[in-house]
Order: sequence, then structure tokens, then C-alpha cells
Amino acid sequence: MIKLGKDFVWEMSHRLPFHNGWCKNIHGHSYKMRLELVGELDENGMLIDFYDIDKVVKPIINTYDHSMLVDENDETTLKFLKENNFRYVAIKFTSTSENIAINFAHQFAEEFRKQKNIKELTVRVYETSDAFAEYSLKLND
Repeated sequence: MIKLGKDFVWEMSHRLPFHNGWCKNIHGHSYKMRLELVGELDENGMLIDFYDIDKVVKPIINTYDHSMLVDENDETTLKFLKENNFRYVAIKFTSTSENIAINFAHQFAEEFRKQKNIKELTVRVYETSDAFAEYSLKLND
């Protein structure tokens, strides 16, 4: 088994309405995500081409880049974003690092499952340079 990884960076804002501290406010981060794939080498000695990883990941990341990630139940923030014609992505969960990592892993999994030699996917989302959440999925047996 071999592990292959690629990093992605984007800017995004969010807020945690339930939080009793600063994170209740709208604020942004320079997010970094490390995507790792584990599996068997193909006949060419590759797990997957880095360009093929980009084809799966970059369109999704571009949707989130310079957007506000907002829980679809956060009516106050959604109203503000819509009234001001701001870029946002409405989600069905709170925008914690943990939930973001889980969400991305599930979005990427469908495409990477098509590569039968890839057995596992891990997504690590850094909200700051020293704080991250990580989630792994089995893809193929």
C-alpha cells in the first residue's frame, strides 16, 4: 500500500451561532486541506495522477473559496448575505472544522471510488495553521 497526498488552500468565512465566544461572530480563515489517498500502485507505478486529484477537488474547493459557509437554519445570517448579494454556500450542518472535513470526504469519495486501486481517503482540514480536523473513509475493498 502507498499513501499519496495533495494540499489545497482557500479563503472562507463562517460563524458558529451556538458558540458563547468570539466564533459566534462572522469571521474568516485561510483554510488548508490535505487530501490523502491510500491504495495499490497501477501498472505504471502510480496510485493516481495529481492532475486527476485536482479534477475532483478543485471544482468543489472553488465553490467554497471566498464564500461564507452558513448553516441553512441560520436565518439571520442568510438574510444578511442575500440582501447584500454576498457569495455563500448554504449547508445542512454547523460549519465546524469537524463537519467540514466530513462533508468534503463524502463529496470526494464518489469520484475516488471509481479508481478501484484506491482503498482509503483521508481529509484533514486546517482552520488555522495549528488546528485541524481529520476524517477517513474506506473506499474499495
